[in-house]
Amino acid sequence: MPIHSIEPQRLYRQISAQLRALIQAGEFPVGSRLPAERDLSVQLGVSRPSLREALIALEVEGYIEVRMGSGIYVCEPPSSVDAGFDLSGEEGPLELIRARALVEGEVAALAARSGRKAQFDAIEEAIAQMADEAAAGIKPLDADRLFHVRVAQATGNSVLVGVVRRLFDLRLGPLFDQLNSHFETPEVWAQAIAEHREVLAALRGKDPELARAVMQRHMDIAYRRLTSSLTRARKRAAGTPGAALRARKASSGAP
Repeated sequence: MPIHSIEPQRLYRQISAQLRALIQAGEFPVGSRLPAERDLSVQLGVSRPSLREALIALEVEGYIEVRMGSGIYVCEPPSSVDAGFDLSGEEGPLELIRARALVEGEVAALAARSGRKAQFDAIEEAIAQMADEAAAGIKPLDADRLFHVRVAQATGNSVLVGVVRRLFDLRLGPLFDQLNSHFETPEVWAQAIAEHREVLAALRGKDPELARAVMQRHMDIAYRRLTSSLTRARKRAAGTPGAALRARKASSGAP
């Protein structure tokens, strides 16, 4: 018998696997409401942020539905045809934000020391693009990415540019997308744009310590927003669990 390497599972996957098994075994019947996040995290012996990532994974898979102000309800288990999302390679969104805070805080500090006026002007253009798209009702995700990449480019270090690109692109998967769908609003994007302007001001002021602090604060605000209660989120996920994601997948011709 061949020996297979053992890959440690991310915590949110272990939690979602246990909850999925309980749902499939009928411990949580279809239509029933799950225990409150606080109670469920105590029963499982895990943190509420880790539980929240697991619940989002189950929502993407179609096992549960988050109803704003009401609770989290068990759905009819998806058929094998519908279960098209493989989350095995998905990083935990909250771990990703923490990693970005660490890396991009230092990137901003280095950019403040090394950046040139032309590079800061390019960063300002990215912020203006974000503002224009947000004002037009367009989700300014590409301009958001451009902002973070251009801050990295101001360091003059191509490796850091690649790292920032990679970290940002990890947030484009279905797990992060579904989590964001509960919290992203025009007000949230307006706040992000204001925070980007604070980063730019620190860069133009050639203040590495301030640049680091405001970039890390930018990430910390995102972390705190995403760790607030799902059922008190200001924006409810549209449609059935994972429906928008499945529709987008179908329209793209993805299997």
